Amino acid sequence: MSSEPALLSLTEAAQAIAQKRLSSREATQSCLDRISQWQPRLNAFMAIEADAALAAAEAADAALAKGNVWGALHGVPLAHKDMYYDAGKVVTCGSRIRRDFVATTTATALRRLKDAGTVRLGSLQMSEFAYGPTGHNSHYGPVHNPWALDHITGGSSSGSGAAVAARLTFAALGSDTGGSVRMPAHFCGVTGLKTTVGRVSRAGAMPLSQSLDTVGPLARTVLDCALLLALMAGADPDDPTATTAPPQDYAAAVRQPMKGLTVGVPTAFYVDDLDPEVARILEETIAVFRQEGAAIVQVELPDQRQLSAACQLVQAVEAAAFHKRWLIERPQDYGPQVLMRLQNGLAIPGVLYLEAMRWRAPALAAHLAAVAGVDAVIAPVAPVAAPTIVESDVGNGPDADAVIQRLTRFTRAVNYLGLPSLAIPSGFTSKGLPVGMQLIGRPFDEAMLLRMGAAFQRATDFHARLPKAA
Repeated sequence: MSSEPALLSLTEAAQAIAQKRLSSREATQSCLDRISQWQPRLNAFMAIEADAALAAAEAADAALAKGNVWGALHGVPLAHKDMYYDAGKVVTCGSRIRRDFVATTTATALRRLKDAGTVRLGSLQMSEFAYGPTGHNSHYGPVHNPWALDHITGGSSSGSGAAVAARLTFAALGSDTGGSVRMPAHFCGVTGLKTTVGRVSRAGAMPLSQSLDTVGPLARTVLDCALLLALMAGADPDDPTATTAPPQDYAAAVRQPMKGLTVGVPTAFYVDDLDPEVARILEETIAVFRQEGAAIVQVELPDQRQLSAACQLVQAVEAAAFHKRWLIERPQDYGPQVLMRLQNGLAIPGVLYLEAMRWRAPALAAHLAAVAGVDAVIAPVAPVAAPTIVESDVGNGPDADAVIQRLTRFTRAVNYLGLPSLAIPSGFTSKGLPVGMQLIGRPFDEAMLLRMGAAFQRATDFHARLPKAA
């Protein structure tokens, strides 16, 4: 076991605590020590609750000593994106408007992790109201990438990506409406799972776009994501959109080999206009999949640009509808970029929104027909590694809008179709910036993606590499 407990994976930490080789207090103190070291430079946390976390850890240790096991994550300290309601806690949603909002309920996904025995470290930074792909926040400042502090983390789960990468928490909940789990995973070199719409309850999670929102974890390994998904997935009376179908056996899936599976490589769009180093890492990743026994074939997908545009339209209208009252009463309390995006949503005609929603099912059918012969499609999460904070800052960087559009072009189609996608660390640029690839699967077949991702991580060590403290 590592001499620094915070460097363990979630799965390793949970096993060590359960076997009494590590105490919850030791694990929690180790995370808090790294938080004190990294937080001044990363700005990854919204709130740090050190005293409460240590007290909860000591209670977990006392319970375990008496033979009382709370669950699969007994005594494991975690922090999550500050948009998951936690009764009695301030939940800012990265905004000024909710700076003092105290939740009266607890999000189902968060409650299920609490019921598994986790300890709360605090809450993590995010883009304002989850409506930004870079990690900028005009109210609380940007989150910095632990691999290169002047570079972005990706958003909107910016604090989650940075905190997991720097080993400040063993895992973190994010959310993915247009790429907000996968982009921080890609830019920060961690594993991120965008779940199928309806796989995990969204009750008690701040809504952005009711048709597109998904709950998903960011963690160090695919095994960690599988463990978290198994705990969170399933029906919920508080969320009628949550599937009643039983979860898959994710623990069994991650033990299976890659051999016999087929991976599809798109013939266009996801392989166009790539940064040369991202293109190189894509080819190297495909080579590992082939080496592990997967068949590699080309797939011709429907026009992904239309899907991406439809996703943006749906997201803009639904976000504006949720924020309508505050847009009327408190427009001055929004950051300029978020305010602009929400106001644009108000201007979209209802006919266009309805057309986009009606097209969703036929578009999914066309996609599934195109990928009928493969188990998953592989693609870059983004065509570039993390740009700098300055060059992607709307209002300051002269090419910021173009930068943002380029960053998100490979993620939105997946959201529009409601598909699952697993982002895995796949390599590094010559400047030491991480690059992630995404595996795109069929609805509710997260197990297949986890199987492939786990096999890839058994063959590589990109997910185990650490950013160095300055």
